[in-house]
Amino acid sequence: MTFADTASWKWQLRNQIRTLKQLRQVFPLTAEEIEAIEVLNDTFRLGITPYYLSLMDSTDPKCPIRRQAIPLLAEQHWSEQEVPDPLAEERDMPVVGVTNRYPNRALLYVTHTCAVYCRHCTRRRKVGDSSSHQSKSRLEAAIEWINANPQLDDIVLSGGDPLSLSNTRLNELLAALKRPNRILRIGTRHPTTLPQRITSELCAVFRDHGPIYIMTHFNHPRECTPEAAEALTRLADAGCVLSNQTVLLKGVNDNAQTLQTLNKWLLYNRCRPYRLFHCDYTQGVGHFRVPLSQGLEIIQEMRGYSSGLEIPEYVIDLPNGLGKVPVAEGQSTGEGLWMFTTWAGEQITIEE
Repeated sequence: MTFADTASWKWQLRNQIRTLKQLRQVFPLTAEEIEAIEVLNDTFRLGITPYYLSLMDSTDPKCPIRRQAIPLLAEQHWSEQEVPDPLAEERDMPVVGVTNRYPNRALLYVTHTCAVYCRHCTRRRKVGDSSSHQSKSRLEAAIEWINANPQLDDIVLSGGDPLSLSNTRLNELLAALKRPNRILRIGTRHPTTLPQRITSELCAVFRDHGPIYIMTHFNHPRECTPEAAEALTRLADAGCVLSNQTVLLKGVNDNAQTLQTLNKWLLYNRCRPYRLFHCDYTQGVGHFRVPLSQGLEIIQEMRGYSSGLEIPEYVIDLPNGLGKVPVAEGQSTGEGLWMFTTWAGEQITIEE
């Protein structure tokens, strides 16, 4: 193996760590981590790039990078409010591969493959599952449906990670979707987990179809490496508009100082801290969830020490597919219950 090999995104994916045996050969695990990988493999598989593994502290079981990629037995414990598809994405799917919840926007699933299978993933029900593969014919049918509905002027390419596709395939998808006055967004964690993917060839594709809005997903300053900075620089230089969506995670980034450090780095690298998401009510991620009241306190603590550019909007994507609302617009009704009004005017009460 040479340095040139490890710098290749294709090498990183070919050498993705997928089994307990592979991981134990290169990284010391706790007894709980070993048991969790064995128990949870059929529920949500393991997947870690060598690059992302290199960011982990092998001496600290509470390392924030380690917690995002290596399972714990807590993933077995579900509350009554947690379900496989908390955002009702399958319910709002007029055609396979498209979720259409808002009047003018749609989300297109282009792949179920990721470089790292994050333990807080809201789509763990399908990400990494080969049986839910997005075939070329399914994608073509999905794009045909989108283009047959001219009111859809904002399309999000999601997955999995869209940048898992080849440059050729991405070029075809963007060309097929591009329309006058249509916004194209790509949700990707590759700048964080596989920054080698952001090549000059990929950026040339984005430049040809610009402006492309790239929604990144950085959660912690340990992810803010020189490789990640170079990836963001290449994207920005290609004319992409960069915004970051962080998930508020207990034991990872649930304090103002961590988020301030992260967001200042993002801004310095031309990526706007856009949203801080309350952790979705997905089965297996409850141990990551921070109380809504604590999240609001963190945002308040950031004020005065952070400019408006550095403070993301703290948002909850309401259960049952009721859409995103700012947490600040909710009301605590006591005993851990919160009431929200959806974008459509419907009221809902949930447990925080």
